Amino acid sequence: MPSIALFGTSADPPTAGHQAILIWLAEHFDQVAVWASDNPFKQHQTPLDHRAMMLHLLIEEIYPPRQNLRLMQQLSSPRSLMTVERARQYWPAADLTLTIGSDLVTQLPRWYQVEELLQQVKLLIVPRPGYAITAPDLASLRQVGATLTVADLEVPAVSSTAYRSAGDPEIVTPPIEAYIHREHLYECHAESCQPQQA
Repeated sequence: MPSIALFGTSADPPTAGHQAILIWLAEHFDQVAVWASDNPFKQHQTPLDHRAMMLHLLIEEIYPPRQNLRLMQQLSSPRSLMTVERARQYWPAADLTLTIGSDLVTQLPRWYQVEELLQQVKLLIVPRPGYAITAPDLASLRQVGATLTVADLEVPAVSSTAYRSAGDPEIVTPPIEAYIHREHLYECHAESCQPQQA
């Protein structure tokens, strides 16, 4: 039975940290499907099509290329249950694992029809700096039906929020930085948004 990692992200923009996660997933699963999504619990600054294109650039830059990693934007839905139902159409007999960052652990029990979702997939939690994974949080997930694993992975301490506020080019990869400038995304960074002095 093939193992499939499902990794949707609302990353705005995707960062070098997301790239590290994708590389790790490609090394541990038979196939990795990634897509840009809207998180109903967040406000998104950038339209979905831009975020999908930046994910495409993130994947294209990985060297050596991972043949088992691909952007599958057709899986995107604000509801993970809908995404998993779409994934089942592609892989009816696969072992599906939904990948989430540790920042979503406390939010996940409030997701749409979470019990039904967790009956259909395993859960992989990727540690994120600043978001501790606690035993009570894991117990809460198991109570709603999660079969879970915590990834043995150290993700770089970078975030989309930090990029939007400061524009640090070290946070994103060079092709994404070039795309951001070409499309005039995130132009209002912390330094440039200060009121002008009279």
